[in-house]
Amino acid sequence: MIITAGSYKGRKIIAPDEKITRPTLSKVRMGVFNTLYSIIGEFEGKSFLDVFAGSGIMGLEALSRGFSLVKGYEKNPKILKIKKKNYSNLNLKPNIILGDSLKLLKKESDFDIVYIDPPYKSGIYFDVLNLINKGIIILEHDEILDLSKYNLIKQKNYGGKYVSFLEK
Repeated sequence: MIITAGSYKGRKIIAPDEKITRPTLSKVRMGVFNTLYSIIGEFEGKSFLDVFAGSGIMGLEALSRGFSLVKGYEKNPKILKIKKKNYSNLNLKPNIILGDSLKLLKKESDFDIVYIDPPYKSGIYFDVLNLINKGIIILEHDEILDLSKYNLIKQKNYGGKYVSFLEK
């Protein structure tokens, strides 16, 4: 995988086994950050939480584009090791917490941007959404969801993969 924009544009990162993670495609990443920029403007001084960090590419894209604080949650120690290597290769200190995303999110949910891309078919979309108190929520999902409880800012469809931008 390659970082698509910002100060680390073009830098390659090691992708974890795709049987374990489902890395967000580059065109989706570009669309997410372009849309986010149109919603909030500059990223400097803003915080970004990747609730299900998986490959870690969304956090690295956020750092590359200027977010001041980026944090990720990861439950798989093998994946965490790969992410730490990717951060190290870019001379960055990883801010990735090992543990269950839902439990960690209960302790801290105060970020400007919260990116949620749980394992598809996990059925935990709303469990996660209910734990977030503020900020822009970016939800990646593979099915139509009833998001009527939220302020839907924008929704994009990338060939059966949906990205919804929400506020509570």
